[in-house]
Amino acid sequence: MLNFGYQAALHLFVHLVALIVTWWAIQSFKLDLFLRNPKGAKAKVLLIFLTIAISYLVAKFFLDYLNWSMNLPQIYG
Repeated sequence: MLNFGYQAALHLFVHLVALIVTWWAIQSFKLDLFLRNPKGAKAKVLLIFLTIAISYLVAKFFLDYLNWSMNLPQIYG
């Protein structure tokens, strides 16, 4: 297992990359089909919250997968 400093840096990096990729991907989504005022402040806040929520789930998946794959050799001793 990595020490806490490297692990924290890795978690920050993965979360930032997931946030950037999610923001980039969600920009192609047509929000004007679902919102009354897609250019308003509420729509922008909703877009930010959606980006944070989705990027958290994506980063959590990759970090859990990394953790599980690092713990897998413990099965054999």
